[in-house]
Amino acid sequence: MLYEISDEEKKRAKWPHDLFLVNLIGNHILTFVATLGLASSWAWPMLSVPIISFIILGTILTKGQKSRTEESWFVMCHWQLAMKRSLFFIKMMLLMILIASFGVYGYMQLGWMKEAVYAMIGGICVLPIMLTTLVLILMESDALHQAQKGELPEKIVKLFPNPDAVLIENTTEISQ
Repeated sequence: MLYEISDEEKKRAKWPHDLFLVNLIGNHILTFVATLGLASSWAWPMLSVPIISFIILGTILTKGQKSRTEESWFVMCHWQLAMKRSLFFIKMMLLMILIASFGVYGYMQLGWMKEAVYAMIGGICVLPIMLTTLVLILMESDALHQAQKGELPEKIVKLFPNPDAVLIENTTEISQ
């Protein structure tokens, strides 16, 4: 749904998506690859990826909560969209941490072979996070484009209705 939105509001509505994309691309891809080279000799730098990620995601959640009272309707809706996706990503990372911890426990306490633990961590943990990251990059890039155009998904508009918003074009009717 396309709304009549000022350029300043469009610019502010892009901020949550920019922040989330910095986390996904800059942190989860670039920082992860950079620290992966050190992993064979020194694995501790790889912990910077989830730490930085939780800080950025926490910032999105905090600012998203504040946006409900401090921002215009359009900007707030985009913060809520970024919050929803951030919560999903947090749940995925926590699940990955739980599974990886179980693998480490299996190796240290249950006598599992380290190759089995590597397969478990790589296949059950890293691969789903990589796919989730890729999908979220695509979704957030689209949301960034929507913010730039003055557009909102219909689901967000239904969750946070604003009868005063000036609808230019109902894009959901066009695509159907």
